[in-house]
Amino acid sequence: MLIGTVAAGAYPGVEATGGTTSTYSSGGINYKVHTFSLGTSTFAVQNGGSIDYLIVAGGGCGGYGNGSPFGTWGGGGGGGGLLTGTTNVTTGTNYSITVGAGGVVPGSNNTDGGSGSNSTAFSLTAIGGGGGAAGSRNGLNGGSGGGGSGRQDQAAGASGGSGTAGQGNNGGGVNGDSTNITNGGGGGGAGGSGGTGGLNVSGNAGAGATSSINGTATTYAYGGGGSPRNTGTGTQYSTPGSGSGGVRGTVPTAGQNGTVIVRYQTF
Repeated sequence: MLIGTVAAGAYPGVEATGGTTSTYSSGGINYKVHTFSLGTSTFAVQNGGSIDYLIVAGGGCGGYGNGSPFGTWGGGGGGGGLLTGTTNVTTGTNYSITVGAGGVVPGSNNTDGGSGSNSTAFSLTAIGGGGGAAGSRNGLNGGSGGGGSGRQDQAAGASGGSGTAGQGNNGGGVNGDSTNITNGGGGGGAGGSGGTGGLNVSGNAGAGATSSINGTATTYAYGGGGSPRNTGTGTQYSTPGSGSGGVRGTVPTAGQNGTVIVRYQTF
């Protein structure tokens, strides 16, 4: 999924401070970029006008599957919710920006991964990605949903968590199998749903969404892949808002923290 850019020429002379700043030029137009990282800070506007924004929540942690007997295969964490668009900011206003953390690692095996935390800016909230499931449970809901948990001899299967409309997609479920091992479902991403887990099949990580708001094409908020057939970790990505892979027999990694990025034309 490619996030469109806003047409040049729609920007008055915005002036602001906050976050980590950078500049770039594209098509003969100069832009200033403010990038905000984990925590709460301020975007202080000295001269108002129209800005572009990208708001990404923290990604979910993959499920922590256990070994034997009757092992479980963790679902991938869901990508953080992603919002993009244009808004007007007002002269003399300090806007609070909060960037959410990635979902935390569970303290014991056979436990669902933690969901990511929300990111907020300009009265908008991106929802944290849902944690991936373990212990034969369904994936957690979020910006994008976490993947369901696989299990040995799991006839009923499991469902992926639901994503938030306009921010992400659903996590992948797991097909039931009363006599065989089923692998974890993939976490949903900002650009696509997570894949379904089943017999000898791990659910694919949901696609992220690509933006060039900071001058470089970057893909945000991937889902995490479902845990593989053997001991190990499902596919995972290191970009902001991405969910981590589901696991069996090892400790998962936390979901990736989110980000908020603001851009405007300079003159």
